[in-house]
Amino acid sequence: MSYASEVKKELTSLTVHRDNAKAELMALIRMNGTLTIKNHHFVLNVASENPAIARRVYQLLTKFYGITGELSVRKKMKLKKNNLYILRVADKATELLGDLNIFDGVQLVDRLPESVLKNDGQIRSYLRGAFLAGGSVNNPETSRYHLEIYSLYENQNDMIAELMQKYHLPARTTKRRSGYITYLKEAEKIADFLQLIGATSSMLKFEDIRIVRDMRNSVNRLVNCENANLNKVANAASKQIESIKLIDESMGIEKLPDKLAQIARTRLEHPEVSLKELGEIVPGGPISKSGVNHRLRKINEVAEKINEGRVEV
Repeated sequence: MSYASEVKKELTSLTVHRDNAKAELMALIRMNGTLTIKNHHFVLNVASENPAIARRVYQLLTKFYGITGELSVRKKMKLKKNNLYILRVADKATELLGDLNIFDGVQLVDRLPESVLKNDGQIRSYLRGAFLAGGSVNNPETSRYHLEIYSLYENQNDMIAELMQKYHLPARTTKRRSGYITYLKEAEKIADFLQLIGATSSMLKFEDIRIVRDMRNSVNRLVNCENANLNKVANAASKQIESIKLIDESMGIEKLPDKLAQIARTRLEHPEVSLKELGEIVPGGPISKSGVNHRLRKINEVAEKINEGRVEV
């Protein structure tokens, strides 16, 4: 089972108050429902590839509206092999859609009136229904964090984004194929949204995986940085030793000024130590790290002059 499926399974097991159930159904039916006419009567069909969501809609309608729709299963066409679970409501479809502010008896209501969602619980339930209907979230173990809710209609999509923004979630919208999406990219905000809609266990799992992953990435960055620094130190020491050997072969270390000769001999004797350690063991020391670096830079300059033929040996 995918992580997104685990989240939806948890959400479909939540117990809700009637008003909150109504808000959840508003989103579920608005986003997954279609309205047809048969024998001069309106028929509502709510479809989902997730059987748990189909059962959720059935249970909410039965418990709070006394409507027992007809559940059926169809095989999806073309290349997709998933089953499609369809809840068909023939009786009281018009009254139901009117109570849910989806259909006014003549036409579909393009955007849910803001006055309908009167409190925090209803807004959270509406967002839960929207996620169940068209939401997905990446497994936090994957390379990127991403949560989105897909909707066929731009106004519906914009409303979902606005409701999320009420909770300081930086929801963004964009056009996608034949519809629109509202999405979140930040891991912390995705976790906040999961908590907001009631997926507490899924949120805790998300956070556990994210924290471990982020810690692992931090350790890797530190190790890579340390390795880079060690390589830098090793390369610098290698160049210093090459310069000292060139000077020794060309003119002799003893021809260098005393301070440079001391550091040159100490570097040859201790090629692996850091500049700080070199300054502590050099004769006449201790010398600061910057002082050691200054003397070694002078030695490199002498070697460069020898290579260029600007020093008589």
